[in-house]
Amino acid sequence: MKATGMIRSLDQLGRIVIPIELRRVLDIEIGDGLEFYSDDDAIILKKYEPACIFCDNARDIRQYKGKNVCGECYELLKNKE
Repeated sequence: MKATGMIRSLDQLGRIVIPIELRRVLDIEIGDGLEFYSDDDAIILKKYEPACIFCDNARDIRQYKGKNVCGECYELLKNKE
């Protein structure tokens, strides 16, 4: 993990502001989803990018029976039906 030297306080509703510098570097836009992870005593935020439930590929994502599936896995599933 890389230290940024930026500190933000938690407000009464549990909110923090992610500094604009980090949002620019990580390409986080207004309305983007963020995933929360915990690792021992650390909280990790990651920009949410849907990925295939089978191969974890994040390109050419489609919905198959309500699940995220990449184009390649989608074709394999379609051919098995």
